[in-house]
Amino acid sequence: MTKIAVISDSSAYLTKEDQAKYDIRVVNDPVLFGDTVKYENEDWATNADFYAEMAASSVQPTTSQVSIGQIQVVFDQLIEEGYDTAIVVGLSSGISGFVDSMRGYAPSVEGLDVRVWDSEIACSGAGNQVRLAAALVQQGKDIDEIWATLEKLRVTTKVLFVVDDISHLQRTGRVSGGTALIGSLLNIKPMLTFENKKIIAIGKERQMKRAWLNIQKKFGEVVATADYPIRVSIVDANNDAVAEKWLEEGQNLWPNVKFERSIIGPLVGVHTGEKAMGFIWGRDWEELAK
Repeated sequence: MTKIAVISDSSAYLTKEDQAKYDIRVVNDPVLFGDTVKYENEDWATNADFYAEMAASSVQPTTSQVSIGQIQVVFDQLIEEGYDTAIVVGLSSGISGFVDSMRGYAPSVEGLDVRVWDSEIACSGAGNQVRLAAALVQQGKDIDEIWATLEKLRVTTKVLFVVDDISHLQRTGRVSGGTALIGSLLNIKPMLTFENKKIIAIGKERQMKRAWLNIQKKFGEVVATADYPIRVSIVDANNDAVAEKWLEEGQNLWPNVKFERSIIGPLVGVHTGEKAMGFIWGRDWEELAK
């Protein structure tokens, strides 16, 4: 019988509880402050600690991807534990080289059949795909069925997010096209999404409150036409008060939609900057896992 493991990079921001419940292996992404390499889940006790360091540092952080050496350590552990297959779910290949590197490396791994899944998104949008894959593994589903079910989730997973300052995305080169739409106008809150695996600018608002109203309008149209149960993740880059407000108002507006909160952690936060807010939705992965 096939024994399948599920691996995620840390930018899915899975809770310790979910990692334990679904037996998900997490490989920590590196964040670079100049020549100093730090890692998610290791070098900051809280998300706020990372953003405080980012604000205080004279060197703006950059990101790298999980190394082959890091992932091979996990593969070796899995082989020792009797696994013969590993599903690796990664951050969108449009903003990170991790998925493409893993696809190139997978055929050379001995003793383990490595399958790579491109989430095509970030944060809990990827995390929900990881949780779904792991839940299906626990049910004894085979790879083909897991892949088909993951596709049902991925195709419905969307995000609208708002950054407090576009300069971080411009600096790290992670925003594609549409940047003329933004410029560097004072107090403008750029609205962005993922399209074809990349981050693109789709609009701008002068206040976070107005951006939230815009999101409500767009998501309301989704709810009105969706023929499946929806789950929403509200994610924030150290912006707790706004995240709680969005959560409460969202639950009141759409009581039949499942809402939860997650974070924009260090790897993604390097690109969005502090105070960014995201509204991620898709088909409810728990319903797909039934």
